[in-house]
Amino acid sequence: MSVTITTTPTEAEIEIIRNGLREHNFPHLGHVYRTDIACFTEDEHGVKTGGLYGEIFGHWLMVKFLWVDKNRKGRGLGSDLLLQAEAFAREKGCQACLLDTFSFQAKPFYEKLGYEVQMILHDHPVSTERYYLTKSLV
Repeated sequence: MSVTITTTPTEAEIEIIRNGLREHNFPHLGHVYRTDIACFTEDEHGVKTGGLYGEIFGHWLMVKFLWVDKNRKGRGLGSDLLLQAEAFAREKGCQACLLDTFSFQAKPFYEKLGYEVQMILHDHPVSTERYYLTKSLV
């Protein structure tokens, strides 16, 4: 047996790993509801000005990305996106939401919306903190 390390894995190699883990997890989590979720804001010309991408997995909404165009910040778009995603997730049976943010990003924004810090990774990836926050949706 040999171990190979690469910094340029192919999509096929990543899929082998992903499928192997899914096969292992299936007896335990195969019945759990899982779906992607995305929502967007658009201007009057149909140009996307913000978006949220995440995943519903069982009772959890896991927000992976939340973005608002830099020229549109401070207008409530981020709050609208997150609150709409939370409402959708609640309808799908979610009881909580998990997301993360760096120290230079939006921690106070999330706290204002009821999120609480659960864990901090210091010096991640370098010279910043990464915060993991959750919020009850019930």
